[in-house]
Amino acid sequence: MIVVTGAAGFIGSNLVKALNDRGDDDIIAVDNLTRGDKFRNLVDCRIADYLDKEEFLRKLGAGAYDGELNAVLHQGACSDTMESNGRYMIENNYRYSAELLDFCQAEEVPFIYASSASVYGSGSVFREDPANERPLNVYGYSKLLFDNLVRRRWGENTTQVVGLRYFNVYGPREMHKGRMASVAFHFFSQYYAEGRVRLFEGSGGFDAGEQRRDFVSVHDVVSVNLYFLDHPQHSGIFNLGTGRAQSFNEVAAATINAVRESKGEERLGLEQMRAQGLIEYTAFPAGLKEKYQSYTQADIERLRRVAYASPLLRVEQGVGRYVKWLLEN
Repeated sequence: MIVVTGAAGFIGSNLVKALNDRGDDDIIAVDNLTRGDKFRNLVDCRIADYLDKEEFLRKLGAGAYDGELNAVLHQGACSDTMESNGRYMIENNYRYSAELLDFCQAEEVPFIYASSASVYGSGSVFREDPANERPLNVYGYSKLLFDNLVRRRWGENTTQVVGLRYFNVYGPREMHKGRMASVAFHFFSQYYAEGRVRLFEGSGGFDAGEQRRDFVSVHDVVSVNLYFLDHPQHSGIFNLGTGRAQSFNEVAAATINAVRESKGEERLGLEQMRAQGLIEYTAFPAGLKEKYQSYTQADIERLRRVAYASPLLRVEQGVGRYVKWLLEN
């Protein structure tokens, strides 16, 4: 039996579906459905049981799953980087994770969890080293706090522990995230509704729309999670990005061209899109520009060293697939 926390969320639901696709449906889905619309992410998935996160913790503490679990894929967290309630964030992202870690170590259950590239803050080096970790918000701090707990306990590990630092993930099943959904989703929504895409003006030494992030498809995120699930001999904290920074302009162009192709229209270059008013630039909201990450690029050497050799999708490939899914769904 496999536990997936955050199972009704973005990455969690994609993991459940991928497990189903390879024949695994003995899955306990754990989440908090206060946001009830998230149920849609699980409608086409097969699970053995659904539990609220608090009920799951109670059952865990009462010994209901002693000797029953094969792995825990821990995706559950408050992922709103704008959330300022530190007590809420630490309780959800640190204390909850620590309880699961304690159980998994006591029961020798592999534990694969979601960390975040937000631990690097506004730094320019994105390598899994404490010298590079300077989070800018309490979300990033909550993730770093747990990573550091895991690091302190390496010598006590009884089984696999893997932390995956997600960079900018995009893809199917993220519609419920609202403003926290990926830029690919927002660009698609804008273009579909208005026939144009709006990007921010220049910042951090980059021209308008040329700020660069490591955009990674949820397809690759799921693939890496399952790789570690299948290779329990590997433990560690790993960046999960493509290792390739691409611009917001590239994401916008890939989105527009994917929609145009679905209508039988010709592809356009970036300058053509600008000239036709398909891409526009807007000022930053007050207070955001100073906190904005204008550049991220995962160092994935450590991931490659544990023999994860699969190619990672470029924006042009991944966004194209995603737009096709959005148009069908």
